[in-house]
Amino acid sequence: MIHQYKLNGYNIVIDTYSGAVHVVDDLAYDMIALFEEKSEAQIHAAMAEQHPEISEADIQETYNAIRKLKEDKQLFTEDSFKDLSFNLKKRKTYLKALCLNVAHTCNLTCDYCFASQGKYHGERALMSEEVGKRAIDFLIENSGFHRNLDVDFFGGEPLMNWKVVKKIVAYARGKEAASKKNFRFTLTTNGLLLNDEVIDFLNKEMHNVVLSLDGRKEVHDRLRKTINGKGSYDYIVPKFQKFVQKRGDKEYYIRGTYTHNNVDFTNDIFHMADLGFDRLSMEPVITDPKEPYALTNEDLPEIYHQYEILAKEMLRRNAEGNGFIFYHYMLNLSEGPCIQKRISGCGSGTEYLAVTPTGELFPCHQFVGDASSSLGNVWDGLKNTELQEQFKESNCYSKPECQDCWAKLYCSGGCPANSYHVTGSINGNYPFSCDVFRKRIECAMMIKVAESMHELEKSDQVVQ
Repeated sequence: MIHQYKLNGYNIVIDTYSGAVHVVDDLAYDMIALFEEKSEAQIHAAMAEQHPEISEADIQETYNAIRKLKEDKQLFTEDSFKDLSFNLKKRKTYLKALCLNVAHTCNLTCDYCFASQGKYHGERALMSEEVGKRAIDFLIENSGFHRNLDVDFFGGEPLMNWKVVKKIVAYARGKEAASKKNFRFTLTTNGLLLNDEVIDFLNKEMHNVVLSLDGRKEVHDRLRKTINGKGSYDYIVPKFQKFVQKRGDKEYYIRGTYTHNNVDFTNDIFHMADLGFDRLSMEPVITDPKEPYALTNEDLPEIYHQYEILAKEMLRRNAEGNGFIFYHYMLNLSEGPCIQKRISGCGSGTEYLAVTPTGELFPCHQFVGDASSSLGNVWDGLKNTELQEQFKESNCYSKPECQDCWAKLYCSGGCPANSYHVTGSINGNYPFSCDVFRKRIECAMMIKVAESMHELEKSDQVVQ
């Protein structure tokens, strides 16, 4: 299976199963499109008609080059991974990450919050030190061969349970030597409670910190309001800037959400970059389609356009030395995830679980509050093994809609939570999300192509 597209002056051909990416001229691009459907003579005739300026010898040379790429399994490669997906169902999985919902409460009232303003459609609650410590023990006990263990502090707003966060971190650190484990902590915050003490602690202990900001003041304040109904932009931006200045080279992300209100979301990304933030993420809102801010299929053409604008502007800024990272454009074409990971995805429900303030276990934070998705608790362990098996079996080969999709080994079948909330099944398909994802991969690949071509040009200049 291949995917061909044109972007920013490049003719790009992706071979799905080998992972090969080809940048070709117009003749090769048009020829590849016919290669599996037409005979050699038919292709020659078609190319002679479409490209009368090109000689028969050059057409033959291009045909031979494409045929050689196919023989070398760099084009039109057969799917050799399908059987592997069945073996993944039988695999023994071990826990390597927990999302600790330390606070089912929040000091913002964001309109689009999937967690119902942090309450997850239940009562407000804070995780106790006892539950947090037991969650750490549960993770260690069920981690098997995994040495690096990830713990995400989440909410609601986790800084509303700040003392317990610190105690959980200290407890886990105290367990590292004896258990031969290494804990990597992440915390997601809206920033209202950031102060010098919190900033210093996060910069010391957190492997990553996610800061919520939707972009321009008018965009951010429209949906991210405080409890008294005021926008939070003016209050949090100086805190975020101070945090990032003190963060050094450690990981962080400014994470935004775009909606129908700001389909021109690249202006929000550029605004955040201009504020001094260089690690950015921007997600499409997932919400009830009846909401006025919900994205629609009619928004897709402009969304595609915006992702192209973003990719081109990133290349321009990188060339000028003031570039930034965009989370969804991060591709490693030489040392990416193993094929098992590319097939099975994030590991929700198997290698990654969410823990509520009472210690209840769910497949991930987006399932919290759905009683049918409860897996057990940190004291009694995993009880709903039937549901866990469904998550183990869910991958890009278990979803019928994914079979003919060129991008399936980049998305692993998509987010199970989004599929579940839209279709009622983790093996369902959310077409809008798929469309957005494919466009992001096209743009991310174009950036890699442009960077590679630039390096080749520099090498040629050195040789000359």
